Formats: sequence, structure tokens, C-alpha cells
Amino acid sequence: MICNALTIDVEDYFQVSAFAQHIPRSSWDGLSCRVERNIDRILVLLDAHEIKATFFTLGWIAERYPSMVKKIVENGHELASHGYAHHRVTELSREQFYDDITRSKSLLEEIGGQSVLGYRAPSFSINGNNLWAMECLEEAGYRYSSSIYPVKHDHYGMPDAPRFAFNPENTRGILELPVTTVRLFGRNIPAGGGGYFRLWPYAISRWFLQRVNRIDQQPAIFYFHPWEIDPDQPRQAGISLKTHFRHYLNLGRMEKRLGTLARHFKWDRMDRVFLQRTE
Repeated sequence: MICNALTIDVEDYFQVSAFAQHIPRSSWDGLSCRVERNIDRILVLLDAHEIKATFFTLGWIAERYPSMVKKIVENGHELASHGYAHHRVTELSREQFYDDITRSKSLLEEIGGQSVLGYRAPSFSINGNNLWAMECLEEAGYRYSSSIYPVKHDHYGMPDAPRFAFNPENTRGILELPVTTVRLFGRNIPAGGGGYFRLWPYAISRWFLQRVNRIDQQPAIFYFHPWEIDPDQPRQAGISLKTHFRHYLNLGRMEKRLGTLARHFKWDRMDRVFLQRTE
């Protein structure tokens, strides 16, 4: 059985890009965080299935909840970077991006006491227009990125990117690990988690991942967020119907589905699934 990579993007409900116009960063400190209790539930779930995962963690979160970060590491999981304050790479200059990724890396390493090798851009916001970001990641000492989603989407995506691990142009020491897709009907279909996992019937998601393992003979990369197992989170007013649908769909079913997913596939950390294969 192929071992797949299970990943968690550690951010709270009010930090998602879709809410950026409604919840300014200046208000974050005044909001009630729910990330700690959700991470505790995730750690219990992973322990029950003897799974180790990669936690792409915001520096903003780690700075305020260092004991949570230490608990992730103490449980044998990989600590990786999700940037500092969930700024999309498309919003940053090269200098600002470099400052963000070095700040978050240093902070996470200081708290977690282990090297941070991986990075995932908020909202998969590395694309064909800002591939210089890969050179910055290599310069900052990262070993891999999981920041490109080879799909067509209204908020992100680079549909012409390779579907599986590749070395970006003008880099030698960093590996890009795209979130999993399946190739059907001449296009890439999202198969790596997030809102799509809550949207598709579970049987479809399972079939997608099985196809990647059996037909493509590749490990899959799956991701979700702590707020996706939290149906009691505060509801945001003034958002569009599309945003409301995407964010709140099937939150109450997510935790059970993750348990089922944990039983049906073999999972491990990103660094062990991918970096050890290239060494």
C-alpha cells in the first residue's frame, strides 16, 4: 500500500482568505480563537489511528499558542510553515515575501525545537506569475513547498503545472509537492481535501485517491483545516452565498469522514513520504 501524506493547515476560522474583506487583520487579536481545542481533537483522532501528519502552521498562531505547537511536535508530527499572517503571496513583493517566510520559519523552529523544512502558501497562492517565490524559499532554507494547486479555480490554481513532485525552474534544492488531483475528461479535478472533501460524497473522494495510488502509482497529498471540524464556530454576517456555502458546507460531517479516511489509506508526514524518497 502506497503511503500518502496527511497535512493540516493550522489557522483559525477568521483567518481564511474568503473572509479577508469582512474581518481585517487588525481585529484578529480581539476575536475568540478556537484553534487550540480543534487541534486537540485532531491530535486525538490521529493518535487513535496511529498516524503522523504535517502541520503547516501560521506564525501568528504559533506566537500566541506555543504550548499547542510544542504538543504537535511532542506527538511526533512534522512542524511546517504556513507563513506568518496568512498573506497571499500574490499580495506581497519579493522582499515582503522573504521577510514573511524567514520570520515564520525562525519562530516555528524556536518554539518547536526542530528544523522547519516545508512551506505551504496561504490559499495556494504561488502561480506562474510569482515563481520567484520558489527561489526565495530555497534561499531561506526550506527543502520543499506544497503551494501550487494544478487546478483552475476562481481564487487560486496553476492548471498547467505538473500534478506530481517537481523541481521548479531556477532552483536546485527545493521540491514542489502539488496537492493531489486526478486527471479526468481532459482536466485536473481537485482530489486533495479541503472544501471538495466536504462537497463530494465520501465514495468519490476515496475513488479519486485510490486512482492516484493505483493508476498513477503516486502518493497523494491531502489537506484540511482545524476549523473544518468545528460546526459551532461563529457565523460571519455579510458574506456572499457562495462563500457561505464553501465555508460551512458539511462541517458537522467532517470529523467522521476524516476517521473513515484514516482507516482506508496509509498516511504519514510530508518529509518522510517525499524527502526520504529523494535521498
